Amino acid sequence: MLRSVWLASGWLWVVTVCYLSLMPHPPQPVSFPGADKIEHAFAYVSLMWWFCQLYAARPARIRLALAFTAMGAGIEVLQGMSGYRYFEYTDMLANTTGVLIGWGLAQTALGRVLPLIERRSLTAEDR
Repeated sequence: MLRSVWLASGWLWVVTVCYLSLMPHPPQPVSFPGADKIEHAFAYVSLMWWFCQLYAARPARIRLALAFTAMGAGIEVLQGMSGYRYFEYTDMLANTTGVLIGWGLAQTALGRVLPLIERRSLTAEDR
């Protein structure tokens, strides 16, 4: 029932990450050395964690990990070609690290947040 909402929300986050990654002057919510690497990792942790909740099978999660890793690398290439952003291997490393952390989080109780919300909403409708 809520799966379409979860999918739409996830794809909106994908589009947001792409937009923020490719815009000329992205917002800088925090500013200290290495802050951008934390932002990169957080974005990809969020993406991987979110979609792992929707696709629980291991083969699907492997495809997600590969897709998000490729997305991060592709965005870096596009940034390098833009003339106003920079290509950085360390950003790709931060993105990939985020993907791996997101997958790891999905193996914990945090990886069952969306199904829990859905079950509780269905139970509430039965009342």
